[in-house]
Amino acid sequence: MNRLFVALLVFLGASVAQAEDEFHLFTNTKGQEMEAKIVDVKSGKVTIERRDGRSFMVDATMFVAADQEMIAAWAAAPKSTAPMATSDVAMESMNETLGHPIFADAHLWDDVPEDVAGRLKWRRESKTEFVSSFRNYPRPDFRLLGTRPYSAALYGEGNGVNSISLVFANKGDSVSALGQEDQLEALNDLIEADVATLSEKLTDLLGEGEKQRFGEGSSRQNVLRWDWNDHAFLVFEQENEYVSLEIQPKAFADAGGKSERIKGLEIRKLARSNVEQRENGDVVVSNLPMVDQGPKGYCVPATFERCMRYLGIPADMYLLAMAGETAMGGGTSGQALMDAVGSDIRRKGRGFDTFRMDEMEFRKLAKYIDEGIPVMWGMYSTKPFNQLANETTKRRKEVEDWGAYAATLETEMESRELAVDRDTAHITLIIGYNEETNEIAFSDSWGERYTERWVPAEDAADISQGAFYVVTF
Repeated sequence: MNRLFVALLVFLGASVAQAEDEFHLFTNTKGQEMEAKIVDVKSGKVTIERRDGRSFMVDATMFVAADQEMIAAWAAAPKSTAPMATSDVAMESMNETLGHPIFADAHLWDDVPEDVAGRLKWRRESKTEFVSSFRNYPRPDFRLLGTRPYSAALYGEGNGVNSISLVFANKGDSVSALGQEDQLEALNDLIEADVATLSEKLTDLLGEGEKQRFGEGSSRQNVLRWDWNDHAFLVFEQENEYVSLEIQPKAFADAGGKSERIKGLEIRKLARSNVEQRENGDVVVSNLPMVDQGPKGYCVPATFERCMRYLGIPADMYLLAMAGETAMGGGTSGQALMDAVGSDIRRKGRGFDTFRMDEMEFRKLAKYIDEGIPVMWGMYSTKPFNQLANETTKRRKEVEDWGAYAATLETEMESRELAVDRDTAHITLIIGYNEETNEIAFSDSWGERYTERWVPAEDAADISQGAFYVVTF
C-alpha cells in the first residue's frame, strides 16, 4: 500500500451511537474521502481500518474539525469490554522463533515504523509526508526463521507499520555465489530448502499452515499462510525464481491480497496536491517514496516500485526484479519488466504510457509533472553527467538572481556536449522542470541523498536514450 491511501482516509459522518465496527465516510483536510472504520484512539492518534483490512495510525489533526470532534466522541464512548482475541503463543516466543525482536507486543500495526526499524537495525530508506520505508541487505551470516534473507523491507504508512517483506533464495543472488554449472537446478534446490525451513519454524510455533490463493489476475499464486493474532505470515514460492515471506495484516490476507482500488479522480486530486510551484519557477513533484536499488543492477524495478507505491499499487523492488527476467547474479531486462508489470498496473485501475522524444520538451514533460506524475526516463548515467548534476544542484542553492543564472547556463551549454557511454544504461525519474532556466529535476533510486538533483535540459538530452515511461491514473 501507499501514502495515497493514508491521505485519502476520511472521517466519520455518522453517529457515534452506531456499532463500533461499522464503516463511515472519512474526510481529511485536503477534502479526500474514503470509507473506513475506527479501530482505536490513543494520545491524539487514531487507528483506522479500510475495507480491504489495511489499518493506519495517523494524527487526528489530519481530519476536518467535525471529524476530529467525532474522533474525540468515539474515544469517550463506552466500548465493548471483550478483549481482542490473542494467540496462546507469547510475543517472546514469536521473536525467538523469528530470531529478531520484530514485535514489542502482540500487535505490530500500531507500532511506530522508526521504532521497529530501530529494534532491527534497518536503516531508513525513505520518509515522505505520509509513508516511510526501511531496508536492509543482510550480511551472509544473518538469519531470520533459520535461513538467510537477501533483502528485507519494512513499510510504514501514517504513524503505523504497514507490512514487512523479505526475499530469501532467488536467482539474482543465491546461485551465482555457489559457482555451480547447473544453476537452475541448484536454485530450485535452495528454494525448496528455504521453503522447508520457513515452514518448519512457523509450523513448530503456530501449527500447520494453510494453502491460499493470493493476488490478482495473472499474478495470483498459491501461498502458505500462518496466522498469529492479527498478523498473517505468507510464504511465497516461485519455481526458478524466488522464495519470499510477507508479514501482512490478517484482514488483508483474508481479502486474498486484493488491494482496494481508488478512483482515478481521487488520485488525480491528491497527485496534483503534491506539485510544488516555487518562486524561482521550479515545478516539482514532491512526496515520492525513495527506494534504494542497493548492490544489484535493479534500477528498473526500484524505479517502478517508487511510481507504483506513489499511485497506490503495492510493490517490492526485489520481487519486481524477478518479473524483469533477472539474470543469474542480478541485472534485469527493462522491457520484460515493463511488459510483465504493465498488465498488473492496468488491472489495478492505473494506466501505463510510453513515448519517445529526442529533446527535453517541456510541453510533453509538463503534461505529466503538472498533474503530479513523475516520468521514468531511460538515459546513460555517465560520470561527467553525474558530476555536472551534483555541481548544478549545489550551485542552485546559492543563486540570488535567477535571470542571471539562466543566462550563465545558456552560455556554458554552448561549449559543452556530453558523450554517451552505453555501459552506463540507467533509468531514473524526471520529477520537475524550470522553463526559465531550461533545467530538469530528476531523482535516482540510490537513497535519500539523490531525491532531487538538477541539470540543464540540453545536457540531459545529450545522454538520453529517448525513451520515457509513465504510470498514470
